[in-house]
Amino acid sequence: MNIEQCIISKLTEERARMKKLVKDHGSFSVADVTVEQLYGGIRGVPIGVTDVSYVNPQEGLRLRGYTITEVLEKLPKPPNGEFPLAGGLYYLLMTGEIPTQQEAEQVEIEWKVRSNVPDHVFKSLAPMPPYAHPMTLFSQAIMALQSESVFARRFYYGIDKEDYWGYYLEDSLNLTAKLPTIVANIYNLKYRNGIFVQPNPKLDWSANFAWMIGKNDPAYMDLMRLFIVLHSDHEGANVSTHASHLVGSALSDVYLSCSAGINGLAGPLHGLANQECLRWLLDVQSHFHGQLPTDEKLSDYLDKFIASGRLIPGYGHAVLRVTDPRFTAQREFALKYLADDPVFQLVEKVYRLLPNILKKNEKVKNPWPNVDAINGTLQHHFGVTETDFYTVLFGFSRILGITTHVTWSRALGKPIERPKSLTTDMLENMIEG
Repeated sequence: MNIEQCIISKLTEERARMKKLVKDHGSFSVADVTVEQLYGGIRGVPIGVTDVSYVNPQEGLRLRGYTITEVLEKLPKPPNGEFPLAGGLYYLLMTGEIPTQQEAEQVEIEWKVRSNVPDHVFKSLAPMPPYAHPMTLFSQAIMALQSESVFARRFYYGIDKEDYWGYYLEDSLNLTAKLPTIVANIYNLKYRNGIFVQPNPKLDWSANFAWMIGKNDPAYMDLMRLFIVLHSDHEGANVSTHASHLVGSALSDVYLSCSAGINGLAGPLHGLANQECLRWLLDVQSHFHGQLPTDEKLSDYLDKFIASGRLIPGYGHAVLRVTDPRFTAQREFALKYLADDPVFQLVEKVYRLLPNILKKNEKVKNPWPNVDAINGTLQHHFGVTETDFYTVLFGFSRILGITTHVTWSRALGKPIERPKSLTTDMLENMIEG
């Protein structure tokens, strides 16, 4: 069963489920919003419903109800790989079901058929100045592909509302199929003298990215398979996913929606944490002249760093209250493939010492590492040392989740998003009574 058929088999039930909730419980209050939340970015306020993913404070990220450990165990893998095929991951995200080996490979084949990138996409990037940020190039490439939108063309001639989602799925498959070639050749444009490399038809989606940037190491290919799973989605209200949903709610197509999400991801408060973590680790390493410090010296350094009012990147999480399982999965990979790497050894020592130091501060709700505390270290080990590209890798993965969200929003017929705002006078009058 392919993705479209699987979604069709679920749609009647899911649409009825949503309509029943609205009809029978439409006046049920889900959350009271405080003034602090209104002025604080509506943090923590429920603003939507999605079944694609959820972050459990004690278990971490769940994709379609499965923990990260379960996803890594259950999803089909390539014959020569330790971690899942992205095609199987996409099947899970889109359908909510663990695919068979054949179904996962069918998505991979579908991507290969759709993988050709029109010439005008890279021609649009060529005139950009050398200092253009790779995230700008990524967003620009997605926008250039918008000319290929099946939904935009069909909408012009008229489509039944209940059929929108099928064209969103078509655009989603077309965009995701092209991502490895687009992302790899943005890397090549920026850091490998502009060479252009075509995908290898013998390799899977994740491994192809590695191959196209000249990383033929099977271990790095497996790292990318792992990386894609861990960064593919993170609930529906983070900046990138919500921006895509918001734009898509206006019936902007998948390309316009995903470009909006990538633009949000490019912001320093959303997608730059992975590069900041590595830069911080390299700064610590430089402080100790390239030597691994003793526990006593590192503890003293960490104490003084925190006392200065600065935050240590990669530690803490808005929801989690345990070590991020995505950190754990990457740490296990590192212990197997780069245990002697000096930066990873520093990661290990910080992981052993820092949580106990942070626990002394009553304001710290979660002293444990998150996914970003280590992923830059892994990329750095395999020679991807250009830290400003790390957010592109994040977006490369996250578009799998974003396209799932926007496709299902159209499948369920969700309306244009139009929340209400207040004036300051109105708010003050409400408070006064």
